[in-house]
Amino acid sequence: MTVAKTVEAQVDSHAVVDQAIGVLVAVHRIPPAAGFEVLREVSQHTNVKLHTVAEMVIGWALGQSLPETVERALGQAVQRRSGQDGVLGRPQ
Repeated sequence: MTVAKTVEAQVDSHAVVDQAIGVLVAVHRIPPAAGFEVLREVSQHTNVKLHTVAEMVIGWALGQSLPETVERALGQAVQRRSGQDGVLGRPQ
């Protein structure tokens, strides 16, 4: 892979993560730094790459279902950072 392609892939991955953080901020009213920590924690607890978790969160915002393990871990991580009940609300 060329340097240009590597940089392009990194920028695309960063954009997906930023979009997923935006979903978490909007839906759960948590700060952006907490949104990143939620993604990181879910990734670690489910053994799913951070970029893939971010793609799942974006898909969820668009109406797709989350895998059960990811949904559970996401709810728990959000709860720890927001004081919410851990139930994922649907984006409006």
